[in-house]
Amino acid sequence: MEPNHKILIVDDEENIRWVFKKAFGKKDFLVDTVANGEDALRKIQDNDYLIVFTDIFMEGMTGLELLNQVKKTNPDIKIVVMTAQDTMNNTIEAMRLGAYDYISKPFDFDEIFALVDKALASRKIQAPPMESPTSQPDDFSADAIIGKSKKMQEIFKTIGKSAAADLSILITGESGTGKEMVARALHYYSRRKDRPFIAINCAAIARELLESELFGHEKGAFTGAVERKMGKFELADGGTLFLDEIGDMEPPLQAKILRVLQDNEFYRVGGKEPIKGNVRILAATNQDLEKLMERKLFREDLYHRLNVIHIHMPPLRDRLEDVPLLANYFLKKFAPTLAHGRVYLSPSVERLLINYSWRGNIRELENVIKRALVLALSGPILPDHLPQPLVADTVEASPSKEQWEQKLNQLIRDYLADNKWEDEDNLHDRLIQSVEKQLFEILLDHYSGKQVPTAKALGINRNTLKRKIDAMHIQIKKKKNPRVP
Repeated sequence: MEPNHKILIVDDEENIRWVFKKAFGKKDFLVDTVANGEDALRKIQDNDYLIVFTDIFMEGMTGLELLNQVKKTNPDIKIVVMTAQDTMNNTIEAMRLGAYDYISKPFDFDEIFALVDKALASRKIQAPPMESPTSQPDDFSADAIIGKSKKMQEIFKTIGKSAAADLSILITGESGTGKEMVARALHYYSRRKDRPFIAINCAAIARELLESELFGHEKGAFTGAVERKMGKFELADGGTLFLDEIGDMEPPLQAKILRVLQDNEFYRVGGKEPIKGNVRILAATNQDLEKLMERKLFREDLYHRLNVIHIHMPPLRDRLEDVPLLANYFLKKFAPTLAHGRVYLSPSVERLLINYSWRGNIRELENVIKRALVLALSGPILPDHLPQPLVADTVEASPSKEQWEQKLNQLIRDYLADNKWEDEDNLHDRLIQSVEKQLFEILLDHYSGKQVPTAKALGINRNTLKRKIDAMHIQIKKKKNPRVP
């Protein structure tokens, strides 16, 4: 251990202070001890402590009062609360005030040394430089869409081109990919910016109530309709109506949406007079509408009315380079309410995040960061602050070099065991050709049969790649191009 790391022990029992000083002295720490909270405050003001251990019940200032005062002026300091009275209230209050941990007497020094080792590991992680002040953000940037990946840049271009066009836009993608954020961006950058943006989730409202929510109703139209009610189409007049999860809408109601798109008018439930509307409709779904059309569950004419421009949001696993940007955005957004100091990603956690599959997409990442903020409180976020399934899944999905070599070794042995080799067989060439063919096929499939990016990824020129494809009789399966607005 480095001798310059200091530890402070705050306890009114002399024997406790002596035990700590002796235990940590053997590990080359500099240990200060005080008997009360007031002396501890003075020590903390004058010294840089790696960690502070304080008893909870002392004469004068209690350990919780000390914790509360220190955290107000020095939120990054790590304070461990100790007590012989291990009650729920004490534990909850200590952690609520920002304690690094809470331990009970009698002590297990292995647990205490583990806490110190963790604090040491945190201190060795260098915090990123503070962001320089930026100009005043515009109204939308507080919840801006984050992404530097090529796929997201293409989406930004589409938003820029189509926002002012006042056409219907269909936004597709898995749940949690940010479809509503795209809809809000389209509204914000349109000529309707100063008019309402109304969003409604078609899957979250009972089918018998959805028509009333969308179009409103007249008094007495049905049981419970005690007064006239305006629907979302009226409320969004002059602005934008975002129909989220439109794939869950029943076909009869789809026909009424189609009428609005065709004639710009609708009827309230129970109404007899048509109401004119000036609303731009944006729709989103995580379902495959073409398959729903084949099953007669979604109207083809409505699909083509909505799908004037198509924006597909990629899953987070297909743009992992954006994960650190998103994670830091969520850190900045939620730290003021969830943390007790500056919190940042450790390199090990950043590696875990960019190697995870993110089945829940951006929404899952947001929740992971919120959890980490609460558990870390200040300083670096460590693997311990992440959900265990995330860490386990990432480790399993990212084999080490040794694991890869072991698998390759076994693969070669299996290959030999399955073949009766003769002296004239060229084992090296045959094995290399087998692996090479699979590599080329996988990369060609990944790049949708495009040879230029495949050759670049392989580090060879296109002519060489073409010769290899012909020599190995590789069949290129070209994927269908996604719809382009």
